[in-house]
Amino acid sequence: MRWLLTTILLMSAAMNLQAQEGVVLLHGMCRTAESMQKMETSLRQAGFSVLNADYPSRTALVEALSDAAIGQALANPALKDCVKIHFVTHSLGGILVRSYFKRHVEPRLGRVVMLGPPNQGSEVVDELGSWWMFRKLNGPAGGELGTGANSTPNKLGPVNFELGVIAGDRSINWINSCMITGSDDGKVSVERTKVAGMKDHVVVHATHPFLMKDKMAIDYTIRFLKTGTFGEVRVK
Repeated sequence: MRWLLTTILLMSAAMNLQAQEGVVLLHGMCRTAESMQKMETSLRQAGFSVLNADYPSRTALVEALSDAAIGQALANPALKDCVKIHFVTHSLGGILVRSYFKRHVEPRLGRVVMLGPPNQGSEVVDELGSWWMFRKLNGPAGGELGTGANSTPNKLGPVNFELGVIAGDRSINWINSCMITGSDDGKVSVERTKVAGMKDHVVVHATHPFLMKDKMAIDYTIRFLKTGTFGEVRVK
């Protein structure tokens, strides 16, 4: 009977550990937490505790947004019992994570999955960033996401955490795509989603606004959070 009791206790401990892994979701520019609801539901069904964070993406520069959004998320009581905290981000949300963990240390930080991140900036910002309407729509952070050497994403350098990147190669915005070199999702090229230090990279046939709702992208996200790899497509 002792071996049976030991087995039950070990299984219970394993299940409890899984339940104590949390995930913070960070939406993209001009979006809200509602855009991440499908991802939130899928992650909960996969056994994670999920905090779908909302933040005012159009109100401040990247550094200020990251400190507010991520600092508040990590201090949220919903995650206080989590022994590990992962992040899943869309677009700008990925740059917030890079900015925050370039300047802060979090012992509980787990894995990070970024969907459509402008990790090397976007040519769309190069072309339109100076326009009054662009600044009005996207706020201060939007203007930081160009491809120049002094843009915020390019100044952040290599990532120092376990990262998987999911890029899209389908566009429904042909005007933006005309400004972008190579395959793109209507906002950022596949190539510019990559960043030094990432562990894995995969491409799905989805467009930028809907990457976080794409079933394959969600499946890849869960796989990476659990195993540290997308499994089928490796970084080249």
